[in-house]
Amino acid sequence: MVPKGDCVAKIISRKEAAQLIKPRSRVMFGGFLAVGVAEGIIDALVEAKISELHGICIASDYESRGVGKLVFHNQLKSVQASHFGTNKTIQTQMNSGQIVVEMIPQGTLMERIRAQGAGLGGVLTPTGVGTIIENDKEKLFWEGKEFLWEKPIRADFAVLRAYKADQYGNLIYQKTARNSNPIMAMAADVVIVEVDEIIDELDPEAVITPGIFVDYLVLSEEA
Repeated sequence: MVPKGDCVAKIISRKEAAQLIKPRSRVMFGGFLAVGVAEGIIDALVEAKISELHGICIASDYESRGVGKLVFHNQLKSVQASHFGTNKTIQTQMNSGQIVVEMIPQGTLMERIRAQGAGLGGVLTPTGVGTIIENDKEKLFWEGKEFLWEKPIRADFAVLRAYKADQYGNLIYQKTARNSNPIMAMAADVVIVEVDEIIDELDPEAVITPGIFVDYLVLSEEA
């Protein structure tokens, strides 16, 4: 049965989306190396000069694409991410102390976000044991094996990208652009999704992210 009334997702402009996000907010950005990234909303954040953000993402992308635009314009004060190799600017900012970085193995990053969405108290993983990743983290032993207790990661906002939505906020993604978007949709207080198309109703069997997780839809200007 299709939900009615208040369950219809609110459609806003990318400028309105950027205005929702305030300085010092914790923001998850879906995507990996600019694939599956909400470029239009990020451009609006750059234009609005929203700064002092804490970014949570798989990668810092490139200086001219994706999350890297925010890095290039000095709008991130800190970041939790896995991949920095394609963005020289964030490497320079890291080395100078301009930006605070927590480097997290990619699988661990996704599991910590998933734990937040699922209401779990964290995850146990052997990844990082014996490396700098274990610094200041609690260890547990199980059946003779050592694990790190990794705490959940939450955000005030998730800025995501999907292929298509219906009026209720249900989402489907296109191929590898799916990446981190569905998991991040579960772990933020407010979820804003940029999409290529909004239709009346998606086939329920095709839905990947249920509309219950989605607060706002932004129609991409690139579509």
